[in-house]
Amino acid sequence: MDVFLVPVAADRYEFYCEEPDEPEVPEGTDPPKGFFRRIAHNVRAALAEAERERRSGAAPAEAPASLFARLKTRTLRWAAEWIAEQRLLWQLRSKQEAVLVHPDDLTDVHANQLLKRSLQRDWERHRFWLVIDSLGLVGSGMLILLPGPNFVGYYFLVRTAGHYFSLRGARQGLSVVTWRTEPSAALTSLRAIVADPCEAREDQVQAVAATLRLEHFARFFQRAATP
Repeated sequence: MDVFLVPVAADRYEFYCEEPDEPEVPEGTDPPKGFFRRIAHNVRAALAEAERERRSGAAPAEAPASLFARLKTRTLRWAAEWIAEQRLLWQLRSKQEAVLVHPDDLTDVHANQLLKRSLQRDWERHRFWLVIDSLGLVGSGMLILLPGPNFVGYYFLVRTAGHYFSLRGARQGLSVVTWRTEPSAALTSLRAIVADPCEAREDQVQAVAATLRLEHFARFFQRAATP
């Protein structure tokens, strides 16, 4: 697994990774038995579909007709965007080794310090929000008595699961993963253009993405490097 330390401002960095999407569940596969396992299976399938649509950048052919369908579409779109922000930590949960690719004007020691500092902040932040959203999930259970879909409960369910996965990933990255560093001149070249308008730097960002062989990197950088 490659993790990229990306300069997005004069003194600010963001971490980025690009792992393949999870394999799709074959059609006709029976959902698992058990109430909670079945809910998790359905949520995972719906979020996977929303994530594929988000990454493809394709606009829906037509707006959903019913209010329920529109609410579901908006909820899944929000969830997919939120999941994308947690991708690095979620991927780290199952890793034993990883490569930290950093600008070559940083020393390996400095790059590792930035990584450990970021993972520690993530661990503390997700631990805090896991407690808060778990309480919200328990409280939202009271809404099951009301007719209609429980979007509040779904919101807290996704956030609680997400914070738990992120917490595990941060802890894995801090205490288990063996990190190897690799300097990159391509990442260093981004530092000179972070203050440029998006349109002016588009070609160079695309060139860096091609050099690093990252399909979605250009969109990430243009969003992260915008004040």
